[in-house]
Amino acid sequence: MSKVIKHKWLHWTRVLPILAFAALIVSWIYHPTAALVLAVLTILLIGSIIASVHHAEVIAQKVGEPFGSLVLAVAVTVIEVGLILTLMASGKGSATLARDTVFAAVMITINGIMGLSLTVSAARHSTSRFSALGSGGALATVTALAGICLVLPRFTVSDPSPSYTPSQLAFAGVASLVLYGLFIAAQTGWHRSSFLPIDEDGMPIDTDDDSWTPTTAATLRSLGFLLIALVAVVGLAKILSPTIEAGVAAAGLPPGFVGVIIALVVLAPESLAAVRAARQNRVQVSLNLALGSAVASIGLTIPTLAVAMIWFPGEFYLGLGSTQIVLLVMSVLLAMLTIAPGRATRLQGGVHLVILAAYIFLAANP
Repeated sequence: MSKVIKHKWLHWTRVLPILAFAALIVSWIYHPTAALVLAVLTILLIGSIIASVHHAEVIAQKVGEPFGSLVLAVAVTVIEVGLILTLMASGKGSATLARDTVFAAVMITINGIMGLSLTVSAARHSTSRFSALGSGGALATVTALAGICLVLPRFTVSDPSPSYTPSQLAFAGVASLVLYGLFIAAQTGWHRSSFLPIDEDGMPIDTDDDSWTPTTAATLRSLGFLLIALVAVVGLAKILSPTIEAGVAAAGLPPGFVGVIIALVVLAPESLAAVRAARQNRVQVSLNLALGSAVASIGLTIPTLAVAMIWFPGEFYLGLGSTQIVLLVMSVLLAMLTIAPGRATRLQGGVHLVILAAYIFLAANP
C-alpha cells in the first residue's frame, strides 16, 4: 500500500490525471488524428489507470472495507453509464450497445478479475481464502440481475425482438434497483463482516493497516483525483476508439469486438486494484471488486437506461444471444463451485481465465 503524498502536488499520481483530463478536453475539440498525438494519449490513458488505483487505495484505507471497493466499483460504473448515454445521444450507439457493454463487464469481472486474483493469490500463498457467505451473496445478486435483465428478454413473447416492452423494462429497472439496494445494505451494514478479508483461521480482519490512516483532507483530494482520472480513462478510451476500430477492421474482427476492448480498458483500474489486493493475500477485497463491479454494472445501468429510453427513441435490445447465454451459465456455475468452499487454488483461477479466453475468442469469431 502506497503512502499518502504530502505536499507533493507535482507527484505523477496527481500530474498525470490532470494532464490526461486536459488532453481529453483539447482532443474533444480538435479531434487529433496524428499517430504521435494518439500515442501520447495512449500513454496518458495508461498513466491515469495506474494513478486511479493509487487514489482508490487511499480512499479504501480511510473508509475501510468493503466501502473502499464500493467506491471504485460505483465510480467506474457511473462513468460507464455516461459513456453509453453519450453514444446513444449522438446516434452512434447500436441497439445492442448497452447489452454488449454490460455483458462484457460481467464476463470480465466474474472470469477475468476473479480468475486473475485467485491465480495470483494462490501462486504466492498456496491457497486463496475468502468469505463464502459474502461472496456467495454477491454472486447470487449478479445471477438474479443478469437473469432478469439479460436472459429473460430473450424469451418474453410480448415483443418478438429480444427486448422488453416499456412496462417490462420499467419492472426490470425497479427490480435492479431493489437488488442493488439489498446488496449494498448487506455489504455495508447487515452482514459487513462477511465482506471483510479473513485470516488463516477464517476470522474477519476489520483493519488492513492500523499504522497508516490518511487524513480527511488527503482522502478528499484523492477522491477528486480519482474522479478526474476515471473521467480521463473513459473519455480517452472513447477518443481512441476510432483508432481501435480501424485496428479491429484491419485484423478482420467483427465491429462488436470494439466493445470488448473498451470494456477491458474501462475495467483496468479495478483489475489492477484487485490483483494488488490478491498479492497481499486480501482475496476478499479482490472478490468485492469483481462481483461488486458486476452488480453495479447491471444494477445501475439498466434503471438509468430504462429512464433514458423516454428521451431516446429507437430499438433497445437487452436479450443475449444463445452463445452468450451459454457462456453466462457456464460462468455462474463455475463461480458457484469456486466460491462455495471458501478457498481456491490456481486450478480454479486458471479455469476462470480459460472461460474468459473463450468469451473473447467467440466475440472475435462469432
